[in-house]
Amino acid sequence: MNRVAIVVALSVTAGIGVGAIASSSMPQNAKADVLREHVQRQLRDVASSFDGVMGYYVVDLTDGRTFGALQDDVFPTASSIKLALIYELFKQVDEGRIALEDVRPLNPAFKVGGSGVLHELTTPSLSIRDYATLMVVLSDNTATNVLIDAVQMTRVNDRMTALGLGHTKLRRRMMDREAALRGDENVSTPAELAKLLQIMYRGDGLTPGSRDTLIAILKKSKDTPLRRGVPPNVDVANKPGDLEGVATDAGIVYVKNRPYVLAVMTSYANDGGGGARAIEAASRAVYDYFHKLASGGELGRMIR
Repeated sequence: MNRVAIVVALSVTAGIGVGAIASSSMPQNAKADVLREHVQRQLRDVASSFDGVMGYYVVDLTDGRTFGALQDDVFPTASSIKLALIYELFKQVDEGRIALEDVRPLNPAFKVGGSGVLHELTTPSLSIRDYATLMVVLSDNTATNVLIDAVQMTRVNDRMTALGLGHTKLRRRMMDREAALRGDENVSTPAELAKLLQIMYRGDGLTPGSRDTLIAILKKSKDTPLRRGVPPNVDVANKPGDLEGVATDAGIVYVKNRPYVLAVMTSYANDGGGGARAIEAASRAVYDYFHKLASGGELGRMIR
């Protein structure tokens, strides 16, 4: 069975127009071209109905075709920056710098509010693996700060640069409002989040064991806009996030015979739930597109 993935990156920012669609030129049968044009129209409709702007980037790993909008623009990542952090964590596991079973007491200095549960506890001691799981499943900001201290922020950014992801930057700890006001926001682009997800999907730079463990953590169940656009029986390995006016999501959707990756970034939303609703609608449209490609074959008979 061929392993196929697509990557979708979505970004929303008020006051910025949706960019022109970029597409590769690899040949494809005409019916698939029509389906692709249809999903692009759907995505543009979702973007135009949102109170800001939506960008996206799709990469089909079966044939290499791409299409997108605003894929090279820099946006806040919110908690989707934790994808860069968890990749660096597993790189350091493979390099012998850190072990997943290392147990570390929670330093009270790392406690912050927002999402998560650790800030409500007294003095827990957890393994690095458990901190990583809390960071992904509950988007625990305190667990994230523990891991930033463990792997070092500069190493995360150096790794992203080495991967060709120069706009993907971890600039501050979680919930550091003063740093954000100084402009030290955690950022990326749709295309770079897409590339990072492809790297994780393939396991580039990771041992097979680390790659499988990383993906297994990302697959753990959580309620997110991306997942709400996909049937519940389909595995999703993703990391969402949200801040004031910002909603993000990024992950791999394992459609049978046709898995794909979706990365989402939104900002400047007037309605706090608008970005999430736009992401969900886009996720549903893209899932439908690739489900049809996987189920209908070249002729399009949708045998159930």
